[in-house]
Amino acid sequence: MCALDADAYQMQMATYLIWAAAAFDFLDGLSARLLKSSSDLGKQLDSLADMVSFGVAPGMVLFALIRDEANVGEEWIAYFALVIPVFSALRLAIFNLDEAQSSSFRGLPTPANALLIGSLPLLFARGHHGIASIIEAPAAMAGVGVVLSFLLVSKVGMFSLKMQSYQWDGNQLVYGFLIAAAVILLLLPYTALPIIILLYIGISILRSLFSKCAKT
Repeated sequence: MCALDADAYQMQMATYLIWAAAAFDFLDGLSARLLKSSSDLGKQLDSLADMVSFGVAPGMVLFALIRDEANVGEEWIAYFALVIPVFSALRLAIFNLDEAQSSSFRGLPTPANALLIGSLPLLFARGHHGIASIIEAPAAMAGVGVVLSFLLVSKVGMFSLKMQSYQWDGNQLVYGFLIAAAVILLLLPYTALPIIILLYIGISILRSLFSKCAKT
């Protein structure tokens, strides 16, 4: 049984709170676009909230997961999880300065990163050892954190779910992704979220590569 069971309630609450933060973050942006209301102060406060919800929180979740799974003398590996808050801060600062990221993203968005890491406690607690066993080793989890951190500040183009209109034309990728996500959620309700986020990352990387090939 995974060592996570000792404090499963607290860890699962962290998962649910990250999910709630992502939902409110989406609704906040949607409301601002519908009301056509925005300000520089609101932008900075939004980033501050994102730093806590999608930087510090997933970093602490991964830190606890690695620490709980580490053998005696290997607890230091957990400190690799602290790169997540650091790179999340860099990601948010870059986003605020880059006006070209209004309709698409450059690098992995912090909410997507937080949702992926935040889903791990629930994944472990539900007993999906076939999937969890792949990354439950402390070194593997630390590696996941480092890779995701570099994706946060990478120049890989990531598509946005924000749509200027609800027409099919021009939004085929977004609608296709949402349909695929809904199917995954119905078929694999407890493991859906990390699969959906990985699908998002995979599609974005392939799209970015094809876009570069088309330009050459």
